[in-house]
Amino acid sequence: MGNRRGNERSVRDYADSDMEMMPRLFALLLIVLEWTRPGLPSPLRPICDLRVLDHFIKEARDAEAAMRVCKDECSVGVSLRVPLTRVDFGVWEKKNMEEQAREVQTGLWLLNKAISSLRTSISNSALHSHLDASIRNIASIGQVLRSLSIQDYVPTPGGIDIQETWRVSSALELFQVHINFLRGKVRLLLANAPVCQQDVS
Repeated sequence: MGNRRGNERSVRDYADSDMEMMPRLFALLLIVLEWTRPGLPSPLRPICDLRVLDHFIKEARDAEAAMRVCKDECSVGVSLRVPLTRVDFGVWEKKNMEEQAREVQTGLWLLNKAISSLRTSISNSALHSHLDASIRNIASIGQVLRSLSIQDYVPTPGGIDIQETWRVSSALELFQVHINFLRGKVRLLLANAPVCQQDVS
């Protein structure tokens, strides 16, 4: 009986880890298909396909759903600083690519710091898998930006404009910010990257 339960648990753990890998495998498949697609004079760079970002957004939504049902276990001891997600399109369009990239990279840095901080305060291993996936996805987005020849920018706490941030006091709020930031400023930056615009034209 004990052996059977152990086997069921290991099968379930294996299935869970398999499910976590699916979005990454799909993203890799998109990249390979774009590279090998025949008949196009100048195929789109695979990383310009925003469906890759959609998978990161879906994983952030999964994490948000997990935090929604988690109560005391997901309490935040201290408020966490996160980026503002609203976009004033008039102001955004007046910024050059470097300024937009810095704003996005600063926001990703803040989200990474907040999610990492949340992880240290939560003991539930099931929730850890969502938090770890979110941290990995933020790192992957950084790689996407580098692939588009967007210069790296690592902010320092003293160099962050406090006017462009606010604080959240729950895990649920944190992931709502994460989703909105990916859907807003990150998507805008990727969609308007010069290398993607050149490939479309």
